[in-house]
Amino acid sequence: MTSARYKRVLVKLSGEALTGEHSFGISGEFLSYVAREIRAVYDLGVQLALVVGGGNIFRGVSAASFGMDRTSADHMGMLATVINSIALQDALEKAGMETRVQTAIHMHEVAEPYILRKAIRHLEKGRVVIFAAGTGNPYFTTDTAAVLRAQEIHAEILLKATKVDTLYDDDPEKNPNAKPILRASHKEVMDKSLRVMDMTAISLARDNRLPIGIFNLRTQGAIRGAICGESIGTYIGD
Repeated sequence: MTSARYKRVLVKLSGEALTGEHSFGISGEFLSYVAREIRAVYDLGVQLALVVGGGNIFRGVSAASFGMDRTSADHMGMLATVINSIALQDALEKAGMETRVQTAIHMHEVAEPYILRKAIRHLEKGRVVIFAAGTGNPYFTTDTAAVLRAQEIHAEILLKATKVDTLYDDDPEKNPNAKPILRASHKEVMDKSLRVMDMTAISLARDNRLPIGIFNLRTQGAIRGAICGESIGTYIGD
């Protein structure tokens, strides 16, 4: 069996990825697929934390653009991540993994409050920990929350599972001539404004020397391959 290169990893899943072939909501079929992909990593004995976005349900920045107060919109976006996290927890537990959801906004009836030491203890016991509700503050994306949580739990790498195979020098959906970038430094991503994550997240990762892997969630085995050190997608780091 291929061994894992990393012992503790945080995986950032985009909310949009959970739609599967649909344009909105949660695809039960795709959620089951994600659970199988996570199970393949879980079986390696890797300590695994997850952050999932909420864009498939509600995106705060988009709502603010048509007149909604940004703080209200962002709070709604945070609650959308909780819905996704609970759905993901259900899928993971059906696949045989013990999980815990911790939220930055307290809602004791559905999840634990975020407590760092408790989260680390869950990881040490082999539980998958899902961090929901972003940072609990408006104006911060789930990308920034993912970098923050990765730093707090001392993850060795942050893996961002997206809808594209690699990082590109331009938006591949708008520019068919966009070129893939297989390796880059944090500084290069910031200097060229490569939109893989928001600049706050990239800056925080750079300041703390946190490497980031970018890959397509729809590629079967990609999460396991990235954790085992295979050349999959884009690597951002020194």
